[in-house]
Amino acid sequence: MKYISTRGQAPSLSFEEVVLTGLASDGGLYVPEKLPEFSREEIASWAGLSYQELAFKVMAPFVDGEIPDEDLRGLIDKAYQSFRHQGIAPLVQTGHNEWILELFQGPTLAFKDFALQFLGHLLDYILQKRDQKVVVMGATSGDTGSAAIEGCRRCENIDIFILHPHNRVSNVQRRQMTTVLEDNVHNIALDGNFDDCQNMVKASFADQSFLPEGRQLVAVNSINWARIMAQIVYYFYASLALGGPHRPVSFSVPTGNFGDIFAGYLAKRMGLPIDQLVIATNSNDILHRAISSNDHSKQELHHTLSPSMDIMVSSNFERMLFDLYDRDGAAIAQLMEDFKSGAMHLSDSALSRARELFASHKVDDDRMLEVIRDVFENTEYLLDPHTAIGVDAARATRKDHSIPMVCLATAHPAKFPEAVQKAGQEEDPKLPHHMADLFDREERYEVLPNDAETVHEFMRGHLAC
Repeated sequence: MKYISTRGQAPSLSFEEVVLTGLASDGGLYVPEKLPEFSREEIASWAGLSYQELAFKVMAPFVDGEIPDEDLRGLIDKAYQSFRHQGIAPLVQTGHNEWILELFQGPTLAFKDFALQFLGHLLDYILQKRDQKVVVMGATSGDTGSAAIEGCRRCENIDIFILHPHNRVSNVQRRQMTTVLEDNVHNIALDGNFDDCQNMVKASFADQSFLPEGRQLVAVNSINWARIMAQIVYYFYASLALGGPHRPVSFSVPTGNFGDIFAGYLAKRMGLPIDQLVIATNSNDILHRAISSNDHSKQELHHTLSPSMDIMVSSNFERMLFDLYDRDGAAIAQLMEDFKSGAMHLSDSALSRARELFASHKVDDDRMLEVIRDVFENTEYLLDPHTAIGVDAARATRKDHSIPMVCLATAHPAKFPEAVQKAGQEEDPKLPHHMADLFDREERYEVLPNDAETVHEFMRGHLAC
């Protein structure tokens, strides 16, 4: 299996190389040269497999023997040992043929654990084999950072630096990151918003001269292909649990960076019968505008009660555009150049394809709070704000109620007590037992200006391994 860049100018890489590289040298993102495809008969034969066994079936073709099967199975088993629920991704019914896929059963209570627990063990495996040390650098709007830190905190060959927007993540999200005190873990609160953090990371990957000789940056954001690969699995898992592949299933995905729903699109391409894929956005609705009105323009970023979706530059949308433009790297490079000036517009054929593949819906804070109240009053099930956006988008766009609709629950409600209180809950939702003392733990983080030289100097001075 070879991996190619969405902009067509970077060399193709092997699986292990693409895990360590992240962003391509031409500025693009790596994707498989060819997707594996499964027949309905093969998918049907996976019914009843454990999550770990299914993950091996789905991910092994992307690895293509570079990691021996026994070792890959071991990495997968270790990745999901820390999940609190034996089902790993349980389903809960909240309406007629409406289901919540609980993706918050991992150690940091967010869907990012599915990919980042695996990626941490995978990186450790590859680096030990190569006797190599790297620097992980990532930006987070709230959940990626804690999941990445949890996945990498015990890795002997990794220093990890996570940038989050200062005072723009929830207190729980911040403390999940800043109370991890291992010597190789460093949290930077950047004076800016998430897009500033993400731009800083992208610029650092483009010019790594600030690092000591022999070191390189590795991405844990969803630009890293291994994260997308791991997220494909739970679409298969949910479908099989609800009668797939013998009947189609629809999915509604709260998304800001497009990685999670792109994984669903890939599952469909790989042979999983999916009817609808719904893009659910908050007030930062660039993805909804792109699909509904061909308006992919940067606008003012709003600080909302669903902070993990407060994103205006959806990095993984480039991977989708690559397919919409028949994998024309030059066309994608031009689109990305247009977007630098503030806006891009899809061709008629690309827009038509996108609308065939996706529905979309925007949900503001007021409506999101109504959904949390409504679902709790009717089912006594408490949604987090991001999941509530997914539920509302599912209900607004649903075409066929005979087809199961799965709403991805991307985080535990205890991570967002402000939204839960505003929705009318008298008490904050309780953190799970392993986090009960979170607000008593010591914190460690550095507040830095939105200045690359200052950030790079901090990183150089805090390399532990």
